[in-house]
Amino acid sequence: MTAPAAHPEVKGWCPGALRPMLSGDGWVVRLRARGGRLTAAQAAGIARLAKTCGNGVLDLSQRANLQLRGVREDRIAALTEGLDALGLLDPDPAAEARRNVTVTPFWAEGDGTAALAAALEAALTAATDLALPGKFGFAVDTGPAPVLSETPADIRLERGPFGLILRPDGATTGKLVTPATAVAEALGLARWFLASGGAPAGRGRMAAHLAHAALPAGFDAPAAPAAPAPAPGARPQGALVALAFGQTDAQTLAALATGPIRLTPWRMLLLEGRAAPDLPGLISGPADPRLRVVACTGAPGCPQALAPTRALARAVAADLPPGALLHISGCAKGCALARPAPTLTATSQGWTFIRHGTAGDPGTPVPPGLPLTSLLQSLIPDAAPV
Repeated sequence: MTAPAAHPEVKGWCPGALRPMLSGDGWVVRLRARGGRLTAAQAAGIARLAKTCGNGVLDLSQRANLQLRGVREDRIAALTEGLDALGLLDPDPAAEARRNVTVTPFWAEGDGTAALAAALEAALTAATDLALPGKFGFAVDTGPAPVLSETPADIRLERGPFGLILRPDGATTGKLVTPATAVAEALGLARWFLASGGAPAGRGRMAAHLAHAALPAGFDAPAAPAAPAPAPGARPQGALVALAFGQTDAQTLAALATGPIRLTPWRMLLLEGRAAPDLPGLISGPADPRLRVVACTGAPGCPQALAPTRALARAVAADLPPGALLHISGCAKGCALARPAPTLTATSQGWTFIRHGTAGDPGTPVPPGLPLTSLLQSLIPDAAPV
């Protein structure tokens, strides 16, 4: 196996169900559940396919997508056929890439969120002329309060103080829209992004573009204050349970497939209308120390990672100060967490500690043999909390 490079490759796109990505443990297939929701039959079918076509390991991404890991090349066709039978495929890879929508899990029947998400997804699927960057995404955040502010998205539909607003990421205000106009306005904003030079080389993000481009008129409606990221526990919609470090297995998913499941960008699942079951790897309360650590796949699962991450995450979680958050990244890309936080990044020389930043920021090399728990306990209390 080729050793990982000191400077990781930035591909500029994410894997999908129709465009798998080769990783260190096989092919990765990422599912974009429509409306951010799986039926019981879909969840059970995914669990079965994860075992028969992959290594049985599943990841939940920071965009609320479910990844099947370790898929064998000779089983990709069977996996595609199985996903198609479950209604989880798009017409083609380009449509799949455009339909990049994260939906708040805290919607209620009749509040318009599910209908709005379905209309946006259908419009994106049909918009064959819309050549957006691979990581460009949308958020339908129209529950009681915005909860997806820290979730990567470029165009956001939110419920503001005076009604539904369309807000570009990076702007503090938005444009008033209605359920009837919201989707057309969102696609219009995406087209403005492209026409005004937001993706000159096929890559680009809205917030970076707004640093030097003025929005069209009309984006002056106030946004509602963002709600903090939720903790596991009972919700009006059901039980919110976390996956330790965002990873689970086919057996656990099969056990959860007794009703619909809403996927979230916080490495949590919302089990509709149910209490949290007692299953290994599930976190049902806010006090679990594993919630203090965000860790990527790491080596050997990711070919770009320079060290294992999740074993270290388990080892240090209980020793972190209450209220602290630690990001452990196998390379400088920082795929598991985009926002600044106390971060340990693996390098070709060992580990680097960034007091408050992202995985690619400059940091302090950790001397070999220094107990990491001592280092973290001394440095993290001054850094940003969860």
